[in-house]
Amino acid sequence: MKLKSLIAIILLAVGIVFTSASLFVVPQQQTALLLRLGEIVDSDYEPGLHFKMPLIQEVVKFDKRIQTLDASPERFLTGEKKFVVVDSFAKWRISDVAQYFRSTRGNQRTTSRLLQARINSALRDEFGQRTIREVVSGERTEIMRKLARASNESASDLGVEVIDVRIKRIDFEEKISETIYERMRTERQRVASELRAQGAEEAEKIQANADRQRTEILADAYRQSELIRGAGDAESADTYAKAFQRDSDFYAFWRSLKAYRKVFQDGSSLMVLDPDTEFFRYFSAQK
Repeated sequence: MKLKSLIAIILLAVGIVFTSASLFVVPQQQTALLLRLGEIVDSDYEPGLHFKMPLIQEVVKFDKRIQTLDASPERFLTGEKKFVVVDSFAKWRISDVAQYFRSTRGNQRTTSRLLQARINSALRDEFGQRTIREVVSGERTEIMRKLARASNESASDLGVEVIDVRIKRIDFEEKISETIYERMRTERQRVASELRAQGAEEAEKIQANADRQRTEILADAYRQSELIRGAGDAESADTYAKAFQRDSDFYAFWRSLKAYRKVFQDGSSLMVLDPDTEFFRYFSAQK
């Protein structure tokens, strides 16, 4: 009885081990290959629980999410036969897990090396057809779109899909950069000098216009003041004339008093005149 129990326990343990060795789980973010003695038996398993033959079959799993390839900057020759240093990165993911395994044996470093070679080839072809102005500022979006398409086509034999290729930075070689920067500084200084000259010219125009307007305003103000003064003098003369006509004796007396005040206002005036002169007629006794 004890022997039967022991055998049953052993068989149960063996069954559990066999069952656990026969089952495998593929997570949602992974894809898997089933291998038998290193050869591919099945691929592209859906996420979930699957069965395999223990001992003679093994399962290899790979991440099917989008990966980033960020390589070192590379030198490329433009259509103007000038070198530029391009820093780029790519987004890719496994599209055919069986082909991916055959091409790279699932090695991440091998995948990065082979994929970078294909992307560099696409960059070299694209930059070789364009000028520096085009690659730096003119058609960056169009270049990256073509790069992604060309890289994806050339990487199809690796079993991967290149989703996007982006250029982070484009630099010139050090000696070329210094020449370009010096040319840029010279050009900026020339533009600055032109702008200063234009500003000085505009300032002269504004000052001349302001002076002209000032002269015109002052002349118009003087003309208006003279007109007003002339109208006032005319009205004053008319008032005097009317007053003189109403009482000529009083008017003559009043004008004489003004003359006396003007002549003797400083107190030191000396006049030698005949006492009977017309100027002193109001000083004599009047009846």
